Amino acid sequence: MREFGYERVFDVSGAVALLGADPDARFLGGGTNLVDLMKAGVERPALLIDVRDLPLDGVEFTHDGGLRIGATVTNSDLAAHPDVRRHYPALAQAVLAGASGQLRNMATVGGNLLQRTRCGYFTDLSKPCNKRAPGSGCPALTGEHHNHAILGASEHCVATHPSDMAVALAAFDAVISYETADGPGELPLPQFYLPVGDTPHIETALPPGALITGVTLPPAPVAAHSRYRKVRERASYAFAIGSIAAALDVQDDVVRDVRLAFGAVASRPWRARAAERVLIGGPASAEAFAAAADAELAAAEALPENGYKVTLMRNLVVAVLTELTEEAAR
Repeated sequence: MREFGYERVFDVSGAVALLGADPDARFLGGGTNLVDLMKAGVERPALLIDVRDLPLDGVEFTHDGGLRIGATVTNSDLAAHPDVRRHYPALAQAVLAGASGQLRNMATVGGNLLQRTRCGYFTDLSKPCNKRAPGSGCPALTGEHHNHAILGASEHCVATHPSDMAVALAAFDAVISYETADGPGELPLPQFYLPVGDTPHIETALPPGALITGVTLPPAPVAAHSRYRKVRERASYAFAIGSIAAALDVQDDVVRDVRLAFGAVASRPWRARAAERVLIGGPASAEAFAAAADAELAAAEALPENGYKVTLMRNLVVAVLTELTEEAAR
């Protein structure tokens, strides 16, 4: 790790000004991903701007009944917050499914959104990687890729996004707020994460010099009846090989509203809109759930070693929606 400067900031405008003055600076929240990448030599910032003391650590209702979450709220505090647990339980479950308790105590909402892929080629400087070194190639296409993308990938990159939290946020139409030297702005989460295309190194649509200040969840009554399910290769702390955030409103055995998002299958959280369209207005049955999953996964392009994810995600959709249906009937 090379030498770097360190500055602690206490107001948003000061943080943005510091980053604007040094293009090699990086914002530091909990550091649970950035510091690891610095140790590996992937990230080499000249200055770390510590934003943990910014007044962005609140969780509160919006005027219309949604929820506003500050960027420096820790993952532990987010998962434990009673309003999150009551109104968006899948979000609390997703956060608890990610990392260890010690890491959740440090990790922040803003940092979680910006964490980088855990693809082994990305973190190994001895290997080419288009996400780390544009134009160098993607060895995962013919190498180790059993946990790589089956949706939305390209010939330039097949890495997956590692966040659990962002999957739940995708299901609930989260909006990301940020601040720049030119003032505040917002990005709906589907626009926040960019398609991988031929520029996998450009991961978000955040303007240069922007600081994430918070996340807003619009009111969604269906979110109160939601669940996050994560499949991983060991029972404890591990990244997903497939996950789902699901919310379901069933009345008289008919699906009135549904939200679905997949994790660990694409370079960004994957909102399953094709599956949602199939389900709304139809029967709440295992057969219908399977047909909806098939509609979403029809676009899957598996590699030789990750085709199992298609079956895995299909089974997850059926299992989780069936559980939510049974709970609603009690």
